[in-house]
Amino acid sequence: MYRTHTCGELRKTDVGRKVRVSGWIHSVRDHGGVIFIDLRDHYGLTQVVVDPQQSFYQALEKWRVETVVRFDGEVLARTPETVNPKLATGEIEIKATDMEVLGEAEVIPFLVAKDDSAPENMRLRYRFLDLRKEKLHKNIILRSEVIAEMRRYMLSRGFHEFQTPILTASSPEGARDYLVPSRLHPGKFYALPQAPQQFKQLLMVAGFDRYFQVAPCFRDEDARADRSPGEFYQLDVEMSFVEQDDIFEVLEGLFDSVFAKFSTKRYTKPPFPRIPYRESIRRFGSDKPDLRNPLEMVDVSEFFKDSEFKAFAGVVANGGIVTAIKAPKVAGKPRKFFDDMIKFAQENGAKGMAYIIWQEGTEKSPIVKFLTREAIDGLKAAGKVEEGDALFFLADQEKVVRKLGGAVIPELGRRLELIDPNEFKFCWIVDFPMFEEDEETGATIFSHNPFSMPQGGMEALLNKDPLDILAWQYDIVCNGIELSSGAIRNHRPDIMYKAFEIVGYDRSVVDEKFGGMINAFKLGAPPHGGIAPGIDRTVMLLADEPNIREVIAFPFNQQAEDLMMNAPAEVTLKQLRELHIQVKLPGKPAEPEKKG
Repeated sequence: MYRTHTCGELRKTDVGRKVRVSGWIHSVRDHGGVIFIDLRDHYGLTQVVVDPQQSFYQALEKWRVETVVRFDGEVLARTPETVNPKLATGEIEIKATDMEVLGEAEVIPFLVAKDDSAPENMRLRYRFLDLRKEKLHKNIILRSEVIAEMRRYMLSRGFHEFQTPILTASSPEGARDYLVPSRLHPGKFYALPQAPQQFKQLLMVAGFDRYFQVAPCFRDEDARADRSPGEFYQLDVEMSFVEQDDIFEVLEGLFDSVFAKFSTKRYTKPPFPRIPYRESIRRFGSDKPDLRNPLEMVDVSEFFKDSEFKAFAGVVANGGIVTAIKAPKVAGKPRKFFDDMIKFAQENGAKGMAYIIWQEGTEKSPIVKFLTREAIDGLKAAGKVEEGDALFFLADQEKVVRKLGGAVIPELGRRLELIDPNEFKFCWIVDFPMFEEDEETGATIFSHNPFSMPQGGMEALLNKDPLDILAWQYDIVCNGIELSSGAIRNHRPDIMYKAFEIVGYDRSVVDEKFGGMINAFKLGAPPHGGIAPGIDRTVMLLADEPNIREVIAFPFNQQAEDLMMNAPAEVTLKQLRELHIQVKLPGKPAEPEKKG
């Protein structure tokens, strides 16, 4: 009824055929009275030619771009000079003999056929229109195909897909929950799952061995470039009778399969490098290092501790450190380059940043006069400096310096164009600390995931300083983006009770907050572990998009609003009454209920 062929299907071999195509009017061009229309559908573009002699020719004046139209006509070969090699259908055109308007369009708020710098809020309000754009359309198709490949791979490795509840209990850990009031149980609330964490572990206790799910997760968090507020999707994975290496082997195979199929860039082949957490912080100032960037920090405190450069010597004397970051081949840069880097460091919390340039056999820097020849040569050797290189120096307490380095290293890499855009570099961050010291109270608290198995098990909890205990926790990172966290789980109730005791929780608190899981573990739980790589972030990398909203069909804006569907929105008083809820807005008294 509507088409014999799609708008991306016809080729030169179809010349002479009578065809019917339907789609959106992408663009219209008038060449001396003859109208050329690019007709677009999901599959591509086809050029349709309308002769002035056709009865429907006069109606063209009323058509607008993005109107949906059906054309009947004959396939003709384009003349050699009019062939469009950029289109799959570029060797043919359709000479229209009949047409029907299927869906008329009003004036559109922004252009689809051309790159229109429409405000983001307008794009989100008319997201269905934005999705017609070629690049965004391809991103959403890529997302679908990536998910299909992930499913194919997981099923081929013996995993089964299960669905876990969307309405569940509020979690006392992690981000803020989205709460759902219960009509049948006044005053009580469900929560949307931040992740299917407890359910997937219970599936292992139930004996299912290998689970996965393309899981929606809900967290009331603020937006950022690599995180969408409200909801996101992850490939949730859990396995029984495994160690860390088993998880790594499966996930490395998954990313090898996905990136081989959907990217033309170079990427890390398995096995991926493993970097202990503390080493990553020491070298890169981050547990999400971009390994495309060759820059890292080197501790050079020893060369300043007895120096005449009092600012740095005083830091070292007070227990702080001095680190150096090499900037290769910058000797020819103007003074403004160095001043701008210092300003950047100060904007990120540094008191200042010093530097030395090695150029033409000498050293150039305001601080050189305070250093001995032995110290200068030592700095050169420690930083592996060559002619034309410079070292930037940061000095403060260690935690502050590492954080500053974590900002300076990627910024310096970008400004020096050291980061290869045609490469994906994966790594694992491993050996996370199980506990850390609360900066405000000095108390011992969990560092990351409280349900991870401590390395060394019960013996470590009993005999080691808690701050020295490592956990079987790991992150997978690509190009400075954390794709997932995971862990070998603590499946032993006795070890779990002891771990929570170290941070000040007795058995009754653990039983109350995590009773469902710990009671299951008391009835026979296998060793198990898992991970949950983010689908949105993975597609964002593959699509080479800087913002995660460009790979989500219907995303929220930065204020967690759906401008197209007008959500969140107020509800009626009747709905609130059914849920036994009274709304009290900030700074306003509660709205009184109306009688009658």
